[in-house]
Amino acid sequence: MDRMNSSPFSFPFNRAHARVFRPGRLTVGLMTPVDASPDRMADVGEAIALAALADRLGFAALWTRDVPLMVPQGSDNTASALDDPFLWLAALAGATRDIAVGAAAIVLPLRHPLHVAKAALSLDRLSGGRFILGMGSGDRPAEFAAFGEDLDQRAESFRSRWAIVRAALSPDADERAAVVAATGGFEVLPAPAQRIPMIVVGSARQSLQWTATHADAWATYHREEARQEGRIELWQRALEQKGVGAKPFVQSVQLELLADPDLAPEPLELGLRTGRHALIGYLRRLHAMGVAHVLFNLGRGRPAREVIEELGREVLPALAEPLSADGD
Repeated sequence: MDRMNSSPFSFPFNRAHARVFRPGRLTVGLMTPVDASPDRMADVGEAIALAALADRLGFAALWTRDVPLMVPQGSDNTASALDDPFLWLAALAGATRDIAVGAAAIVLPLRHPLHVAKAALSLDRLSGGRFILGMGSGDRPAEFAAFGEDLDQRAESFRSRWAIVRAALSPDADERAAVVAATGGFEVLPAPAQRIPMIVVGSARQSLQWTATHADAWATYHREEARQEGRIELWQRALEQKGVGAKPFVQSVQLELLADPDLAPEPLELGLRTGRHALIGYLRRLHAMGVAHVLFNLGRGRPAREVIEELGREVLPALAEPLSADGD
């Protein structure tokens, strides 16, 4: 059994894990809503149509963020308006057949772990085992104040709530004992038949050693290639130190795909602006470094449908080709 698609226990992972983390392959996902804008809510009909298109074209996953409150932030002081992530992903799952749906990431210190567990179990069941639960620690002081949570305690809160969610999502009876103890003897829902992948997104204010031990994968943001290679080496070293075998590394990328496929790449904040050919080379280099899955957050240049079609018809097939010795 391949360690990348297995678990340390006797229960295999769900369908989503096999779809997103394929040994020897780099897979690609999309952050949704693709046409997100701070000045309007996403068009649900268009989002569902784009999700179905991505499913047909062979993308690995559709992801969404957890934004509890419309808190202004960034250089332009704008506030994002996003639907509840679990409900949003349920809508996308209902419009698709094979593509995974994932949260990147639920702000765990602002949510009761039993609520998170019930939503995750429900979404995994309703999607036919296509759900991945990514969680982070959050970083907006105004949200913590509004929810009555202590910002300075979010690292400890993340760890303690993670343990309850992990127990509730496990098919393993020994693991589930922790959630039964926490509830006074009650289950959240019946045990799933397969393990639901749980990934740490960002640092979550935890050490890499903690993440290597407790998470099924680690997701972080785009960095300059040499710096990212260093982060991947640290991740692999932490896995070796903990003796837990290989676990996937996931990277997000802000992407503005240019219409001219031959244009050279230019850096963007947390990503790049580039033509298709250079993008393929970049993704192959990431794969050679040890990246298992790339999550694209598409820029607002070309129409989203046009970009998704180009990625699906031209970029994804190129990633299925074997790497050369130098990763190009």
